[in-house]
Amino acid sequence: MQLEAICKNYDEIKVLKNLNLTIKDKEIICILGPSGCGKSTLLNILAGTLKPDAGRIEGKKEKVGYVFQEDRLLPWKTVHENIKLVNKKASNVKIKELIDRVGLKGFEDKYPSQLSGGMRQRCSIARAFNFQSEMLLMDEPFKSLDYDLRIKMVKSLIDIWQQWNNSIVFVTHEIDEALLLGNKIAVLSKNPCTVETILTINTSQNLRRLEDRELIDTRTKLIRMLSKENDSRAYKSA
Repeated sequence: MQLEAICKNYDEIKVLKNLNLTIKDKEIICILGPSGCGKSTLLNILAGTLKPDAGRIEGKKEKVGYVFQEDRLLPWKTVHENIKLVNKKASNVKIKELIDRVGLKGFEDKYPSQLSGGMRQRCSIARAFNFQSEMLLMDEPFKSLDYDLRIKMVKSLIDIWQQWNNSIVFVTHEIDEALLLGNKIAVLSKNPCTVETILTINTSQNLRRLEDRELIDTRTKLIRMLSKENDSRAYKSA
């Protein structure tokens, strides 16, 4: 999917200006940028729920999934029922596999109120993958979780993605999440928003360690770039 010279205004406010971005099949691209720069606007354009004012989109995906900051589970349905809701043709065996992969084995018949915040978010991720979208949009899905749980969620996401091989656009403020997840990391500028630069990480996700030299060097570059737009303290380690 390719976005060329995308522009979006809200009244007199220019949010996106000449934004160019290529999202390849079967890759994870992470989006970093200052608060309020237009990341959610970009996701809504990718989802097709918002039209740009100018620019061109090629290779638009027909089936797009979305994982929000909140889990948005239906409280009157169980874990199994919430996951199956988006794809009722999925077999119970497939649902069970997804539940196992996100670490919810034994909680199939529990309701959201009986789960922790991290467990609910894992359920929402399993639901998104059961939708079997061509592209999955994720808007800071681990924002409310503590460090250890975020890292576990990152590993669970990699595990599922490597099985399903769809493309993922992952918005985050946490540099370490982007380092562990992204095949590419796009850094956005503010006022108005455009793609400042794109960094590529060549090491396979399941071989990455935050102490690896490649990730340390990339992290340093990201902090320098992001500090131009905002205080670097806002982009703390995951």
